[in-house]
Amino acid sequence: MRERNRLAAAIDGVRAIESETADTAELIALAEAEDDAAMVADGLATLRRLAEDAKRREIESLLSGEADANDCYVEINAGAGGTEAQDWAEMLMRMYTRWAEQHGYKVQMLEASEGEQAGLKSVTLQVSGPNAYGWLKTEAGVHRLVRISPFDAAARRQTSFASVWVYPVVDDAIEIEIDPSDLKVDTFRASGAGGQHVNKTESAIRITHIPTGIIVACQTDRSQHRNRATAMGMLKSRLYEAELQKREAASAATEAAKTDIGWGHQIRSYVLAPYQMVKDLRTNVERGNPDAVLNGDLDPFMAAALAARVGATRSEASAQAQ
Repeated sequence: MRERNRLAAAIDGVRAIESETADTAELIALAEAEDDAAMVADGLATLRRLAEDAKRREIESLLSGEADANDCYVEINAGAGGTEAQDWAEMLMRMYTRWAEQHGYKVQMLEASEGEQAGLKSVTLQVSGPNAYGWLKTEAGVHRLVRISPFDAAARRQTSFASVWVYPVVDDAIEIEIDPSDLKVDTFRASGAGGQHVNKTESAIRITHIPTGIIVACQTDRSQHRNRATAMGMLKSRLYEAELQKREAASAATEAAKTDIGWGHQIRSYVLAPYQMVKDLRTNVERGNPDAVLNGDLDPFMAAALAARVGATRSEASAQAQ
């Protein structure tokens, strides 16, 4: 039923664009006949909006991966740069939260480790909504920030790095078998504000999958049992993502990007000084307004990366067929 509803919504969206385009064209023709410049301008603005909507739906049609329609986890880790990098990790969390809110997605913070002075050492978000994983998977990699440091009394320019990894939420239709003997489970006190009960009891859970070295943690709930269930769900998602990357030809570039969180490995650069520009190094998409990007204007970068990823997959499939 969920797949049916998703396909029905896609078809209804296309039909709505067709209907509104036809109505707007008639309105413009009527306005031109009556020499109503204001109505013509409104009609043209509507057509531009419909064109953007059609372009977005065209990109969404590329979201045909096995788990593209699923919710996802977004894991952000500060890299080289100390307090600067931790502040950058918090800025990235805000950027993805803003992007999700603009698209009607729900965001929940599952785990966060605060920096000593400012920012976050690491944070894990769950983003829920149609095609959340399909869109956000293009953001996986190292992100580089160049700016005048707000933490440096000499106001020197600093470069900071943070990594973003994205993996899908595994639903009940996907079975993942995990041997309990492969798990190491640790409990600890939740950090940060959250009430006396949260800080006095070891309700937070950290699970290590020994064969793969994957570590997940959850401290969002006061109940240790609920945190454990959430952490197990995250672990299953990580293991599923690892399997997807083995099977998907397009994941080769993503795997190659998962290296050190530092120089030479970034997928995107955000430059705030001495000039202002955001550039994706995979697709060469550039924007001269970093403030808008950091406030969630990520669609151009995601669309270009998704199109390039799907194109690479098709080219490889064609080469294998030959």
